[in-house]
Amino acid sequence: MNTLQNIPNSADRAVAIHRRGRDPDMEKIKRIIKKYFPCQSDRLFFLCGLLMLCSEVWKQLTLTFALGGGVYNWWYLPFQLCSIPMYILLLYPWLLRENVRRALLAFLMCYGLMGGIAAFTDQSGLHYPLPALTVHSYAWHVLLILTGIGAGAVYCRNLARKDHGTGTGRVLFSRVLSRAYPLRPFLHATALYLGCCLTAVILNLSLDHLGTINMFYINPDYQMQQIVFRDLVPLIGNTASILLYVASSISGAFLLHLLWRCIFRLISRR
Repeated sequence: MNTLQNIPNSADRAVAIHRRGRDPDMEKIKRIIKKYFPCQSDRLFFLCGLLMLCSEVWKQLTLTFALGGGVYNWWYLPFQLCSIPMYILLLYPWLLRENVRRALLAFLMCYGLMGGIAAFTDQSGLHYPLPALTVHSYAWHVLLILTGIGAGAVYCRNLARKDHGTGTGRVLFSRVLSRAYPLRPFLHATALYLGCCLTAVILNLSLDHLGTINMFYINPDYQMQQIVFRDLVPLIGNTASILLYVASSISGAFLLHLLWRCIFRLISRR
């Protein structure tokens, strides 16, 4: 019996595929889409991640060659709080465990959204000598806000579907609502944030001999630069200001967690 591999002519192969009613390559792609991209949100998140990755590659090349004369500037290493959502969006469809996905969504809708909003409170870091880079920086943080809102919408929608009809919308801090809208995903997202902070410190201390580097703005070798916290350095010292900055970031993300909890309560009442 002849197989597709035994048919040398491409036209004959196409006819054979048509007769058999399927293309092995297309069938494989369909299985991948069905397994890893079953929802429109999965595809949208991944496309956003690809868009951010391509734009980040362009940014790094532009900074290195157009502005840096071929010398890499470690200050722009893509490992800031506002860079982490790019990696999460690229990984999200491939991680199928529900608790992992909830943690990633919680990070996007709390920490990612907070990072996008916070960037506009001090816009000095969004401006570059090249106008195209400035436009990219603003667009990046707008996309952080949009993906954060999108992640929150998907998160609340999934929980509402799972717990439909349980009466979770009646009381904001009821035990039923606590079970329907658990704290654990936020705690996992916070663990991820702290892990990123630890990685940032390691990068800062390991690579600072190559140039100026201040990932997450918590390099102990440099004075705190974030607004409000930089004014605390003369009062409590740089290390304490860094620790307070990290703690305040977690507190800000937790406030967003509570805001999403209120939104979930409103959705559950419908």
